[in-house]
Amino acid sequence: MVFGFGLITPDSLELKVVAFDRLKTYNMSKNKIIDVKGTEITIYKNDVDDYISITDIARYKDSANMDTIIQNWLRNRNTIELLGFWEQMYNPDFKPLEFEGFRKQAGLNSFVLTPKRWIETTNAIGIISKSGRYGGTFAHKDIAFEFASWISIEFKLYVIKEFQRLKEDENNRQKLDWNLQRTLSKVNYSIHTDAIKERLIPEKLTPKQTSLVYSSEADLLNMALFGKTAADWRTENPDAKGNIRDQATLEQLVVLSNLESINAVLIRQGLEQGERLTQLNQIAITQMTSLVKNANLKKLK
Repeated sequence: MVFGFGLITPDSLELKVVAFDRLKTYNMSKNKIIDVKGTEITIYKNDVDDYISITDIARYKDSANMDTIIQNWLRNRNTIELLGFWEQMYNPDFKPLEFEGFRKQAGLNSFVLTPKRWIETTNAIGIISKSGRYGGTFAHKDIAFEFASWISIEFKLYVIKEFQRLKEDENNRQKLDWNLQRTLSKVNYSIHTDAIKERLIPEKLTPKQTSLVYSSEADLLNMALFGKTAADWRTENPDAKGNIRDQATLEQLVVLSNLESINAVLIRQGLEQGERLTQLNQIAITQMTSLVKNANLKKLK
């Protein structure tokens, strides 16, 4: 419910969002966690892409030797080629010569490669290392899915399934936020324009106002429409440019033109100024009320 002319904000609306029961997700700044067959896997999102913790994926196979599992995977020639080709596609700063060096050594019994060494030597971006509570080795989702396949093809499918569920949840929430903001914008715009329209509609003049003698017919019309004379307006707005009619809206100018014609008829009918003012004021109220609701007039603005 809206009171007065206050604007609605998201905090003023009670929203009930349906949770996705099968998705266990925790917000941690840019990190989220999905639950895959009882193993919690952290997903880190930078400004562009999602990176999945391959340390967590390795935990599914052996929670005591995660680093060793990752290093064994990196020793594989197929792994080196996967990483190198991915970097060549997406990383303009990748060092291909260093990649070729690792590629030649891959598979040898003496070859050992850690994530840190790969990153620092080749300037890779497909794998990153993070420290802290949710730290570990993270890989771009393209690479992480291949690592999961190396661990277990079945587990890879579950990882993809839960990752897709997470993205669907995020998209649905974004749509909800967007629709909410769009609805709020429409409501606030309506409230704002309605408030302006209500101020445009003239107030009914008091008997005292209609009994006064006005020095000109122009001020008579000003009183009927604006509820004040040109001099009164100038006193209230000493810094404003122009006069009271220069500041009028399109609706007010339309009504003013009509009032001028009607006033001429009333003068010919011999009505006194006070009686004419009463009638003109009533006409102004009626016409302005109609005009502020007229869609065709809005198109002219």
